[in-house]
Order: sequence, then C-alpha cells, then structure tokens
Amino acid sequence: MQESTKNVFDTLAKILLRCWIFGFVLLAIWLGAVLLMGESIHKLHGPMFGITGHELDVLFYGGMGMLKLFVFVFFFIPWLSMRLVLNKAKGDVAQKGVEMLDDLVA
Repeated sequence: MQESTKNVFDTLAKILLRCWIFGFVLLAIWLGAVLLMGESIHKLHGPMFGITGHELDVLFYGGMGMLKLFVFVFFFIPWLSMRLVLNKAKGDVAQKGVEMLDDLVA
C-alpha cells in the first residue's frame, strides 16, 4: 500500500472515530433531555401532534435505537475496518523489514 493511500485511510479513520463519538454524545444529550425534561416535552409535543405520552416515549425510544444503530453501522464499523487494514499493512511492512534484516545477517 502506498504512503499516500495510507495517509488517506488514516485521515478517514480519524474522521469516522470523531463522528462515532459525536453520535454517541448526541445520543447522551437526547437521553438526558428526555429524562430531565420529559414532562415538559410531553406537554409541548403531545398536543401539538395529537399523541399520548406513551406514544411519544415509544417514538423517542425507537429514535434513540435507530440513531445508535446508524452511528454504529456507518461510523464504527468502517473505522474498525480501516484500522484493521492499516494495522495489517503496517505489519506487512514490518515483516518485510525483518526478512530483509535476516537476509543481510545470513
């Protein structure tokens, strides 16, 4: 793998890791808002959309689940794949270096 390709993958991996972290921060903020201001959210949005408190809780729970799934699938799994590819490429280079040293010593 060329050095420029490794740099691109490394940069993309850093971006994906940050997006994964920001996604879970957003999830934590959403959960905090629902736990701390649940009643006022129900009073505001329930009559606005004509839904009960239970239905609103189900929507929030489903939305948080979908956000967690999307963040995991679109940010964490690609980040992990890139890190594995970069580590394998780094290992291949290290192995070639060891083989070259063995040839020089022999």
